[in-house]
Amino acid sequence: MQDTKRLTEGAILSGIFIVLLLLSLYVPLFISILLWFLPLPFIIYTARHGWKPGTVMFVAVLVLSVLVGGILGLPNAFLSGAGGVVAGELIRRKKEAFIVLAGSAVTYIVGIVLLYAASVLILSTDPMIVMQDAMRQSLEQAERMIVSIGQEPSEDLAMFEEMIHQMGHLAPLFIVFSGAIYALVAQGIAHVIFRRLKMDIVPFPPFREWNLPRSLLWYYLIVTILFFIVGNEQTTLAIIVWNLFPLLETLMAIQGFTVVFYYCYVKSISKALPIILVIVGFLLPIIHLLARLLGIIDLGFHLKKRLESDLK
Repeated sequence: MQDTKRLTEGAILSGIFIVLLLLSLYVPLFISILLWFLPLPFIIYTARHGWKPGTVMFVAVLVLSVLVGGILGLPNAFLSGAGGVVAGELIRRKKEAFIVLAGSAVTYIVGIVLLYAASVLILSTDPMIVMQDAMRQSLEQAERMIVSIGQEPSEDLAMFEEMIHQMGHLAPLFIVFSGAIYALVAQGIAHVIFRRLKMDIVPFPPFREWNLPRSLLWYYLIVTILFFIVGNEQTTLAIIVWNLFPLLETLMAIQGFTVVFYYCYVKSISKALPIILVIVGFLLPIIHLLARLLGIIDLGFHLKKRLESDLK
């Protein structure tokens, strides 16, 4: 009876995934929304029944995805299925939310790397080069439009061309960011769904209580020094530094924003203010810079603890 129930639930969730996959493939309006929901059937099923039934469902869905969606359905099924099974198993084991996030993020990153390698080795197509070519075509069209109205191309176009060229060295950074963001959003949606289904899940602590490892501060300082030393060199060390620097900058900014949320909490200031600052912070460099400085101070001198003691 239990096996029948498990198989029935697996079939239903597999069917839900296939519907979501087809809608994301053939209805462009939905792709940016449904993409984040694709891991959910795997997370729910694995959290209920464990990684072995989850893996069986994963393999079955891979086959179904190819049958109904062709080769286009395989990458999304592979990526969301692998990450969903890992996240679901960690949730089933009652692991902390950050452990679940780390495990699923690493799985997504590895999955993206494998898909990238398959695209290059099997299809002889480098996704990064394809993206660069598309951006160069857009840049050329913009330049032609400027010339057609009698204007001289500005230096900004040359700067954008250099940025497009540098993107070829930043593929690891894009892959890490993509995997981490996909894991975070998918897990956030899973938390909402789990509460609706009355399933147990260890929630994230409030954002104001997030604390990155203090050792990241030393990595950030070392990479920052190396960033100014290597400059625009085309060496392996320079490429590694170019990828690490923006990643560590983002982590420092996140730590800084936790300080803002903590201060607003203890001062009973509306949550709307820090939320607006976060949104604006990733648009205005000056806010992002100030957040990074706060993050550095917090990791180095335990700023939030000092705020707590001062406010008592």
